[in-house]
Amino acid sequence: MRVLGVDPGLTRCGFGVVEGSPGRPPTLLAVGVIKTDPDLDTPRRLVTLEQELSRLVDEWLPDVVAVERVFAQHNTPTVIDTAQAAGVAMLVGARRAVPVAQHTPSEVKAAITGNGRAGKAQVGTMVMRLLQLDTPPRPADAADAVALGICQVWRGASSNRIEEALRRVRPGDADHGDALDRAAELSRRQVARVDAATRKVARRLS
Repeated sequence: MRVLGVDPGLTRCGFGVVEGSPGRPPTLLAVGVIKTDPDLDTPRRLVTLEQELSRLVDEWLPDVVAVERVFAQHNTPTVIDTAQAAGVAMLVGARRAVPVAQHTPSEVKAAITGNGRAGKAQVGTMVMRLLQLDTPPRPADAADAVALGICQVWRGASSNRIEEALRRVRPGDADHGDALDRAAELSRRQVARVDAATRKVARRLS
């Protein structure tokens, strides 16, 4: 699986392209930050972001675009800018018929370190070790985007299988409830396997 991870931001939008499979150290293909000119108005900055993300999708042909899920903070203007950038990233994927996934920061931290409350430094260190780099990707926006990509590589496959199983059963069918139960059990098993594989990789690399 090849994933374009996007850490959305209007001034700096981190991106990382990773490739791999669940439970195995991934490969880093590209990493960086898209910057927009703060002297421009917001619409034109969003156009710049859309153009650069489109170029990345066309160049790397990802199987999935993984975007950080925006959550409310005290700094409302920052949240609005971030949400707008996230919307552009999702739009770019949808326009090119590339599936789009969203992960919360806690989900990413848990996937990378096994701890949903890990700090940025801990996540950066694990990303560095997983990718066998000399230093963590810089700046932090780029490292976060790479972590998003790794999270999707390791956890996205199970989610896709669950969604496919649910699509086979219509809500009105008699066995819809059973299908939901089976999907929930499949989810628990897949997450447990991936978490175990993540811890194994972390121990091997520590």
